[in-house]
Amino acid sequence: MISSTGIKRHKEYHPGKAAVYFILVLWTVTTVFPFVWVIGNSFKPSSEVVNTSFSLPREFTLKNYTNAFGKQNILESYKNSLLISGTVMIVTMFLASMMAFAMTRYQFKGKAAVNAVILSSLMIPAFSTVIPVFKRMGEFGLLNLPISVILPQVAGNLSFATVVMMGFMRGIPSALEEAAYMEGAGVGRVFAHIIIPLSRPSIATASIFCFLWSYNDLLTQLIMIRKRSRYPIGVLLNEISSKYGTDYGLMAASVTLIIVPVLIVYVFLQKYIMKGLTAGALKG
Repeated sequence: MISSTGIKRHKEYHPGKAAVYFILVLWTVTTVFPFVWVIGNSFKPSSEVVNTSFSLPREFTLKNYTNAFGKQNILESYKNSLLISGTVMIVTMFLASMMAFAMTRYQFKGKAAVNAVILSSLMIPAFSTVIPVFKRMGEFGLLNLPISVILPQVAGNLSFATVVMMGFMRGIPSALEEAAYMEGAGVGRVFAHIIIPLSRPSIATASIFCFLWSYNDLLTQLIMIRKRSRYPIGVLLNEISSKYGTDYGLMAASVTLIIVPVLIVYVFLQKYIMKGLTAGALKG
């Protein structure tokens, strides 16, 4: 007799699952194709981009990248973007982790109102606050300085980061902190040596999103910074697309230089993004 364990079971065909896979494949192709198209056109002369933009380069050239690094001084813009986005990420996570710790571990008067303000602020569109923020920055003489972008972006990302951290911290057992308090540890030590290490997945997730949102925030950067030597990378691309509208090769090379770092971040850190989001969703 043939044991039941030795019988190979054929997987049943599910039309619904096939439809899901088809949609996912179609979505992947439509998402990846624009990146491949832009990168391919970045190695073509501008005239070839206009005539045959959907074919492989017939005349492979690096002139577009030479112009981007030479004439456009794109490295300086990279430095400005990294300064702004890196500072936004660090300051936001520093404040959000403390806010989340206080909201999940302490009971105080008005806590429900504070929580409501944090959640409701997620629904406020960024462009609705640009004009008053711009006027205030002008009064303080901060326009054309990195801080004029950093402060609004920290304020815009703080609620999101706090919500992500709160969802994760609620799942951390309080017994660990109680044991530390009984051993004589203070609040600061418990926060730094217990809460922060255990919250690394959510910190990584929120940090990545804060950095990328700051990096891609053209509106705030375009309004607050008008001096070319302090342009972030997104504002520089906007200038290239308007000032050099017919040089499609240069535009493609500039777009490639901007999106490649973002893609690298996603490729190497996607496991932290998924781990942090799923952990926060399950434990919250």
